[in-house]
Amino acid sequence: MGMFDDLLGNFGTPQAFGPQEGFAGVLLSTAAHDGHLADEEMSAMFNTLNRMKLYQHMPEQRFKSMIDRLVGVLKRNGPEELMRQSVSVVPPELRETVFASATDMILSDGIVEQSERELMQELMIKLQIDSNRAKTIVQVMVIKNKG
Repeated sequence: MGMFDDLLGNFGTPQAFGPQEGFAGVLLSTAAHDGHLADEEMSAMFNTLNRMKLYQHMPEQRFKSMIDRLVGVLKRNGPEELMRQSVSVVPPELRETVFASATDMILSDGIVEQSERELMQELMIKLQIDSNRAKTIVQVMVIKNKG
């Protein structure tokens, strides 16, 4: 036990992510997976989040604070840890949605590296999405991003 533990208690202890942080965290960790946050991926992420009911009633300052918190986790612990913390709190009804959104982000820059293909496979497993359903989602996102 440290000298100040009795005084500080839980002060500064990070709070667990909720569904909003989870969804955004999956997208942010997807964008950062290759070690680079491409403008196209970030733009796709913010466009996706701004359209969702999940964030409609979130005040702008709270949204910015949430993003800052996620970026902090990303910088301190890397995209894998951000993904681990995020994926577990995505509600079951939004798992396919976050998979589709992440796939859309991956496709947004027009290049799909092998590591990004592996990330999509990993996401499918972590989000417990049936492989046939995941193929359909990816197929639709490929069609969406052709033009």
